[in-house]
Amino acid sequence: MLKWARGHWSIENRSHYVRDVTRGEDASRIRKRSGPEVMAALRNAAIGLMRTMGVTNIAEALRRNASQVGVLFTRLGIFKQ
Repeated sequence: MLKWARGHWSIENRSHYVRDVTRGEDASRIRKRSGPEVMAALRNAAIGLMRTMGVTNIAEALRRNASQVGVLFTRLGIFKQ
């Protein structure tokens, strides 16, 4: 039982905590229809992409890339300069 609880909180800390602290998910005002689920999926995708790229500080990477979306897209191979 203790092992299960540790595993549960590991997931909580890796996913929900990061989404709330870095993106303020709990304060989001998106409440209607599928909006909350779509935004959670987009946040998860962004965090997952950063982790696959080896990013350890998600908050810092989000701040740095927010002003350089073109560089981020190029890095991800979405479009080339």
